[in-house]
Amino acid sequence: MLLIYVPKLTNRTGYTINVVMGNILQTEFAITTDTETFKNHTGARLCYAQKPVAGSDAPFVKAAKLLFETTIEEQDCLYFEYEGQPALFPVYGGGTALPFDPFAAIFYMLSRYEEYLPHRKDAHGRFMAQECLAYKRGFLQKAVVDRWALMVRDMLQRHYPELGFRSRAFAFEQTVDIDAAYCYLYKGTFRTVMGLLRDGLHRHDPEEVKHRIRVLKGKEHDPYDTFDYILETSQKYGCRNTLIFFPLMGDYGIYDKPASPHHNEFRQLLQHLSDYSKVGIHGSYYSAEEPVRMEREIERLSDILHRHIVRNRFHFLRFNLPEAYRTLARLGIAHDYSMGFADVPGFRCGTCTAVPFFDLNSDQESPLSMHPFAAMDTTFHTHMGLNTEETKGEMRKLVDEVRAVGGTFSCIFHNQNLCEDFDWKGWRTVYEDLLAYATGN
Repeated sequence: MLLIYVPKLTNRTGYTINVVMGNILQTEFAITTDTETFKNHTGARLCYAQKPVAGSDAPFVKAAKLLFETTIEEQDCLYFEYEGQPALFPVYGGGTALPFDPFAAIFYMLSRYEEYLPHRKDAHGRFMAQECLAYKRGFLQKAVVDRWALMVRDMLQRHYPELGFRSRAFAFEQTVDIDAAYCYLYKGTFRTVMGLLRDGLHRHDPEEVKHRIRVLKGKEHDPYDTFDYILETSQKYGCRNTLIFFPLMGDYGIYDKPASPHHNEFRQLLQHLSDYSKVGIHGSYYSAEEPVRMEREIERLSDILHRHIVRNRFHFLRFNLPEAYRTLARLGIAHDYSMGFADVPGFRCGTCTAVPFFDLNSDQESPLSMHPFAAMDTTFHTHMGLNTEETKGEMRKLVDEVRAVGGTFSCIFHNQNLCEDFDWKGWRTVYEDLLAYATGN
């Protein structure tokens, strides 16, 4: 067992060491603040402090101040490169085994420290990728947290070759947001009539109007109803057990266009999907800042599925910390899948590992787990303007990065974007290429 010495056990220190040693490196460890206990330990040891323990020859990682503070303020986390990888929080001299504090760097990324500091927001009130240190320094597409943890592992194994670490296997997780389950069907009389009028007034292609009418008459399949395709394709590549659907259950509005939760066909669809996959709530546009709204949407989905809802992803990825995650935890949500950017692919919190959320304002670990995603279909198509072949290449690079650190590659697709219609013709090839590449089939 590895014994780690820290001069003071703070909530930040305990959280970070547990994530590194428990979640990522998966090794047995204990923490002590007693120097004699540390010196007398006969197994593997690590000193994490601002100076080594006198009389000990244990490996020493010099600590920056971040994990021993409780305030939130601008940090002097200077960027540099070490062994070809990004590094933050440089430390100097004193026999340190690494030229930077990996624990401070990991905590800074995982806690989303920079999102608590003054920053610009986009038109939807979201923290912008362009405000992120990883974006500015060009390492947003690197799972730096996992890589820093592996540096710690390698350093320890040089000193203690017998120290065991469980090898992590690469995992693939696909998620599907259901913003609009149907393109034409089950909209209600008013929305259907308005859609027909809009087609007649603004669409120049009469075939699209005819297409809507044929679907409404039951003569053609609704283009957004791609659920059987998703289930069958996932089964084909052996990854249906990794599939999670997030249906929007909010009220109709400017940014929310869900099917009615009272419509029998939609309810039956969700029940059908839950027979073959996991289903979580897709918190609507305003749900992150309105707990009553969020609670109502969770109850709607729970009523349909007859089960407790424990997963969430916010619509538009619109949320602010820590309030949104506090709301989720209070409502019984144990897992959130919103941690990523809408307009840029990569690792918003620096990792491809599910980790507990740390609430900086309350200085404590939350019961909520963050499940970061690396890629989303609309990011490449709508925000970056990439074609299908370019997107396949970018997706594969991200998979390779996650595979290199033995993490979990999580991605987002939308049912309507797999329709092979409108502006999304050919994008099923992106979906299938990713599934084939990630699963090795």
